[in-house]
Amino acid sequence: MTKQLFSFEFFPPQTPEGIEKLANTRKQLAVLKPEFFSVTFGAGGSTQDRTLETIRQIKAEGHNAAPHVSCVGSSRANIRAMLTTYKDMGIKRIVALRGDLPSGMASIGEFQYANELVSFIRAQAGEHFHIEVAAYPEVHPQAKSAHDDIVNFKRKVSAGADSAITQYFYNADGYFRFVDACRKLGITTPIVPGIMPIVRFAQLARFSDACGAEIPRWMRKTLESYGDDTESVQAFGLDVVTQLCERLLAGGAPGLHFYTLNHAAPALEIWKRLGL
Repeated sequence: MTKQLFSFEFFPPQTPEGIEKLANTRKQLAVLKPEFFSVTFGAGGSTQDRTLETIRQIKAEGHNAAPHVSCVGSSRANIRAMLTTYKDMGIKRIVALRGDLPSGMASIGEFQYANELVSFIRAQAGEHFHIEVAAYPEVHPQAKSAHDDIVNFKRKVSAGADSAITQYFYNADGYFRFVDACRKLGITTPIVPGIMPIVRFAQLARFSDACGAEIPRWMRKTLESYGDDTESVQAFGLDVVTQLCERLLAGGAPGLHFYTLNHAAPALEIWKRLGL
């Protein structure tokens, strides 16, 4: 069996306190020897400098770092310069995304879709970067249909993507069905499930409504019933997400990618429960 790979995602902090907190989070998660730490890239490149700085820190600590590169609001010259910087830093992995158009931004930029960005990275850097792309087991909110969404995913793979990380989800069956549908279309790329630990319900509901990730009704109703009882929300969340991870790994998922929201504790606890 192929070795399962684990990774953790952060967002670039805005304040000195945030920077210190994230350094501490990384220190705790580094003990687990993940394949890489990825760092998000704000809408329209709004966090470009902070993303670069966070990647620098991760690299300086001796870990593999994977910056997100988004085509929204980007030009070819801008992406070319970014790739050169990352290459010179010894970065070997990139997460290539379309990204969301920030409100008030009129133009998407010189790339319209992620497959165009993937092709461009390949043309500029050859095989230097391992390219990750996004996948949507519950269908991208802007896709015309489920089939259309998989065809779009196939375009990214054909353009040169090496593997994919999914949007988070709480329904393992949806993930397995998505993978089966991809395999039927000849997509052999590893598709790693994205895992979102449950820390605060209001925040999770907001994220999920915005990105089209479904919180199953039974879960939503249970979480709502806890109100402001954060302890119960987190205890329930740990049980549900651990069971999800167990099913995914037992069913052959190639690894897990944790959306940490810059917290170490939930991912560490799930890891411990999984006996990894």
